[in-house]
Amino acid sequence: MPGGGAVAGRKGRRLSCFGCSATRTVMSGHSRDGARWRLSHVLGYRTTKEQFHGFLEAKGQEKLHRETEAADPDGNVLAEPQAKRIRLEDGKTEDGWTEHTAEPREQPQAQKRARGQNKGRPHMKPMHYDKNRLCPSLIQEPAAHCFFGDRCRFLHDVDRYLETKPADLGPCCVLFETNGRCPYGVTCRFASAHLGPKGENLVQEELLARQAGAAPSVRNSLDKALQQQLRKRQVCFQKAEQALRQLSQDPVPAAAAIPEVPVAAGAAEQNNCDTPLDPAGLGAGTPPSSPGWTCGPLTDEDVVRLRPCEKKRLDISGKLYLAPLTTCGNLPFRRICKRFGADVTCGEMAVCTNLLQGQMSEWALLKRHQCEDIFGVQLEGAFPDTMTKCAELLNRTIDVDFVDINVGCPIDLVYKKGGGCALMNRTAKFQQIVRGMNQVLDVPLTVKIRTGVQERVSLAHRLLPELRGWGAALVTLHGRSREQRYTRLADWQYIEQCAKAASPMPLFGNGDILSYEDANRAMQTGVSGIMIGRGALLKPWLFTEIKEQRHWDISSSERLDILRDFTHHGLEHWGSDTQGVEKTRRFLLEWLSFLCRYVPVGLLERLPQRINERPPYYLGRDYLETLMASQQAADWIRISEMLLGPVPPNFIFLPKHKANAYK
Repeated sequence: MPGGGAVAGRKGRRLSCFGCSATRTVMSGHSRDGARWRLSHVLGYRTTKEQFHGFLEAKGQEKLHRETEAADPDGNVLAEPQAKRIRLEDGKTEDGWTEHTAEPREQPQAQKRARGQNKGRPHMKPMHYDKNRLCPSLIQEPAAHCFFGDRCRFLHDVDRYLETKPADLGPCCVLFETNGRCPYGVTCRFASAHLGPKGENLVQEELLARQAGAAPSVRNSLDKALQQQLRKRQVCFQKAEQALRQLSQDPVPAAAAIPEVPVAAGAAEQNNCDTPLDPAGLGAGTPPSSPGWTCGPLTDEDVVRLRPCEKKRLDISGKLYLAPLTTCGNLPFRRICKRFGADVTCGEMAVCTNLLQGQMSEWALLKRHQCEDIFGVQLEGAFPDTMTKCAELLNRTIDVDFVDINVGCPIDLVYKKGGGCALMNRTAKFQQIVRGMNQVLDVPLTVKIRTGVQERVSLAHRLLPELRGWGAALVTLHGRSREQRYTRLADWQYIEQCAKAASPMPLFGNGDILSYEDANRAMQTGVSGIMIGRGALLKPWLFTEIKEQRHWDISSSERLDILRDFTHHGLEHWGSDTQGVEKTRRFLLEWLSFLCRYVPVGLLERLPQRINERPPYYLGRDYLETLMASQQAADWIRISEMLLGPVPPNFIFLPKHKANAYK
């Protein structure tokens, strides 16, 4: 692995000074919250907040001056580009907070504790930045007739669109180089890479033919015909309804595995629930939505259904499990983690009611990249009927290795509706959800829980034996309660007790893993494996460190390359037009709000870094490393501009999550 030598010593570590032959010793220091940090006071590692931002501002101005001279050697004054910083209006400061919240920072005792989400953050849809949008009928090849005619709200004049289109962001288009053709044509922000002299969209025939013969790189997309049926409520859920009827008649079974209810042959002929219903009722014209649809000779697998006792087993003991992360755990980020060694991945939390309504944005959370060899989806819901029906729907429409139930979400929006952590107090509903979903699924069912709802009332040790009896194949335990959120250390002693209570059912532990030492201590508690959440957001190369049992002193240029790979994956996933570029930028900025908390290994005397200790202000070994340590949104935007070009006018960003995980 490039750039990653193991750090052997911990005490008396001396770091070579950049630009001279002298050395400097890393010394001890204290952060404002009492956590001990050992950063150098010599030659400018440890610093103050004012010096930190002053350094970034001075270096930024110096860099801008050099770029200006290089771009215009004659000394002519160039026009200043449009707004690249956060708009300072409505009392906004440069770091994205309002003035009345920025002033009390000098008086910590009067500051309100940051918790949960920034619910009042400004939200601007990416399409807002592209007001003069070209009609999709002109982007298609060949160009089609616009169905809306004169009532269409998009432009139909390509020349006029090109006059207002922002400048291209680079000479290479990721989609064109990967697939042989860019479906966005002239609207692509890298259009110069694949537009001919007459404005035609170029195609690489060999690469396009090779991609056409290969399996799709992304699976689990929502079929248009199925979406129509879901919106019109024309999808049959026969297995789910039978399971729910059985649960209402016999709520407490004696056996752990519930046999499937046999379906009469006549009923199967009249109403085949293994495929979506034909909305026209003609029995033809509806394309198959299941990825398992095959043609050719009939095999035993096509006609023989698995019994619950014959379900595929989920054998992931000892593997590194990337947690399902809302907002940041998107497909491009999971591709980054897979490259660094994550074994098991899971999609973002999807709300079952939204899936049953056919919402495209919710189904996008279920997409799976071909590099994800062990992949699952996580569902959230509060009632047995919707969760069981959703499980049956996913069982026959998408390709996954397991389905996970979210019983650990602490946010109020989910909890007050009876979902997430609230299910730990609603054991009757919880039981029906697990048993019902387990009956209609052909893949293993897993559950993610917390220690409980209240801080001093633990429930997990009592629920785990029951979950084993209800049919759960694996449980993941986050070592905090809902009240704690992320404000205290995870209770691994309690996780150790729960691992014994859950046996022989596998139990994965989750919480506060940021180094291979943390992972080793976690495995000593007797858990079957570990799930990594925030640690992967702070340092996605953590999976490599755990597998190679070393600390990786990764350089700032290597970290920037990781971000560049993320933007390439994002453009490939969300698109290379203005809307796709700005959506990629938004998710990049959300990730940068976590990445800034990482402290480079080469600046620490005491290893490893603790996830709950607030990093002090420090100057890195180069300008980029210092810039990546900034916790101001304006500096994150500056990093995004290195990769995705200037931000649109009036751009505003405030991270979705607040940093409330420190002591």
